[in-house]
Amino acid sequence: MTDDVWLPFRADELEGLPEGLGYRFWDGGEDFPADPADCVFYVVPYMKGGEVALRPLPAMTSVRVVQTLSAGIDHVEPGLALLPEGTRLCNAAGVHDASTAELTLGLILASLRGIPDFVRGQDREEWRSGFRPALADKSVLIVGYGSVGAAIEDRLAPFELARVARVARHQRETERGLVHPVSRLSELLPGADVVVLVTPLTETTRGLVDAEFLARMKDGALLVNVARGGVVDTEALLAELRTGRITAALDVTDPEPLPAGHPLWHAPGVLISPHVGGPTSAFWPRAGRLLSAQLNRFARGEPLANTVRTIGT
Repeated sequence: MTDDVWLPFRADELEGLPEGLGYRFWDGGEDFPADPADCVFYVVPYMKGGEVALRPLPAMTSVRVVQTLSAGIDHVEPGLALLPEGTRLCNAAGVHDASTAELTLGLILASLRGIPDFVRGQDREEWRSGFRPALADKSVLIVGYGSVGAAIEDRLAPFELARVARVARHQRETERGLVHPVSRLSELLPGADVVVLVTPLTETTRGLVDAEFLARMKDGALLVNVARGGVVDTEALLAELRTGRITAALDVTDPEPLPAGHPLWHAPGVLISPHVGGPTSAFWPRAGRLLSAQLNRFARGEPLANTVRTIGT
C-alpha cells in the first residue's frame, strides 16, 4: 500500500510538495487514477459539484484528510459519515478572499450605477443617461464576517461609506471595529443600504433571508449574495423584487444552476452572475500555496490549517 495524495492539479504544477507521498491526478474524471483505498489525503475537485466530490469516498478506507478548495463544505457534508474516524476535513479559507471580494465590489457598483441597463442600452444603441445611486455615503451590512467579509470591507474602505456594520455568529472586536452577534441582525437590517451575504450554508443559515428578513430591509436597499443560494428563500426574494422595493445582485441562486425559464432571470432589479466569485486567475496560485503548505504539515505530522471538522469527535 502506498500513501497516495489525490490532487486536482498535476504534481509538477505545484511547488514545494514534500517527498515520500504518491501524487495522483484526479479532477473528477470517470476513471480513478489509482485504488481509492490507498488515498490518505484527498483534495476535492474544484467546482465539479457534490456528486463528483463524493464518488470516491465510500472506497477511501484509509483517508486521513479531506481538503476542499472552497470555503464552503456543504457539497461534501453528505459523505462525511462514510469517512474513517479521525479524518480531518479542511476547507480553503483565505484562498478565495481576493476573488470573491472583487466580485462583491463589482456587483455592488454595477447594481447601484446601473451598468446592466447601460449594456442593454448599448445593445439597442440607446443613450440611457440620468442620475444613479452612488456607493459613497451608503451604509453596508456584511452578514457572515469571516476572512472574505474582512476582505470585502478592505475593498470598500476607499469608497467614503457612511458606515459598515458586521455580523457573525459571535460578537468580537476586530481592527476595523465591532462584529455584532447574529442575534442583533434584525435591528441592524433597517439601517443598511447594502446587505452583503457571505455566510456559509449551514442548518442555521439555510433560509436565513426569508420574508421577515427581507421585510426589515429599508426601501431601496440592495441585497448582494456571494454566499450560497440556499441562504436566501428564493420565493420570498421574488415577491419583494416584484414590488420594486428592493434590488438584488446574486452570484449564487437556489436552484443552481438557475434553469432556463426560472422567474428569477427576469425579475425586476436583479443582477445575476453564474457563481463566479472564486474561479479567477487569483485562485490558482493561492490554492497551490495552500496545498503545498498543508501537505508539508501533513508529511511532518503537524496540525493542519483550516480544519473545520474531525470525524468522530
